[in-house]
Amino acid sequence: MKLRNAPSACPSLWRCLPCPPAELRLDLVLSSGQSFRWWESSPGAWTGVLGGRVWTLRQDGDRLWYTVYGEEDEHEEEEQGGCPAKAAKLDAAETDRILRDYFQLDVGLSALYRAWGAADPLFRKVANDFPGVRVLRQDPVECLFSFICTSNNHISRITAMIERLCQAFGRRLCCLDSRPFHAFPSLSALTGADAEARLRALGFGYRAKFVSGSARAIAEGLGTEGLCQLRTEPYAEARRVLCALPGVGAKVADCVCLLSLDKAEAVPVDTHVWHIARQRYGVALGGKSLTPRAYQEIGDFFRGLWGPRAGWAQAVLFCADLRKAKPASSQHRAWEN
Repeated sequence: MKLRNAPSACPSLWRCLPCPPAELRLDLVLSSGQSFRWWESSPGAWTGVLGGRVWTLRQDGDRLWYTVYGEEDEHEEEEQGGCPAKAAKLDAAETDRILRDYFQLDVGLSALYRAWGAADPLFRKVANDFPGVRVLRQDPVECLFSFICTSNNHISRITAMIERLCQAFGRRLCCLDSRPFHAFPSLSALTGADAEARLRALGFGYRAKFVSGSARAIAEGLGTEGLCQLRTEPYAEARRVLCALPGVGAKVADCVCLLSLDKAEAVPVDTHVWHIARQRYGVALGGKSLTPRAYQEIGDFFRGLWGPRAGWAQAVLFCADLRKAKPASSQHRAWEN
């Protein structure tokens, strides 16, 4: 199949949702290390895998446009102009719902920016240049195993690792302009006896045992459904359960809580955030390293400053720091680094 990078390509296969840039900026959100499945397939167009389907998204004014590709064979005969002879039969209301849920579009972001800016002059100064940064609501299994891979890593390398993981263990979905796309692996696919060895062969290093070990621990305990049910548990309990898994510390747990388990108050803290808290906000902490106590105190400080969606506010500052640090490079640190 051919990539459709704009509604002018097969207009009947595109839909749109009302969504002004102040509420969502695809270029900021999809490149900031929240998810590692999106690729800027042409200027302003983002193609990736969501909900077991391949999508292309783009923004035009106050509209968020999207098209969803079917799983038909890559060699299927196509109509003139590159449009597929048989379009995927998808329910429009369902695809709208999936996208609204993924970007959490029911959360009014502009009002949150105003509240955070009123509480925090430093946030107000940064936020004017970075509107529309919101937190994704990802599949918990995909989010967990993606962030287990982020330790001592950067975004471009993590993205490549996740791509290899999906190619080796995930179901093939389709091929666009000769580029194959795969679903994220199921939990069962990562629990095989040879999973760790295969992951090491793929370049996962010490992370291989954490991925396979956590997959087995969840399969033998919570299960996929139980992991998803953590969305209904209090933040502290969800984090406690996650931290019991191999390779999951407080930072990875907070990333998973924030980005997939509806814990908007979770504030992932790395050494960079620790320095920001000390130097920019004057948070007085004992010691010269990020101890568990300091980690908790920093999170509590930002929750007190920004309120119940403190993790969302931190996402804005994190995105701003990424863009300001190396605007021309993809080798930025990940959230958990």
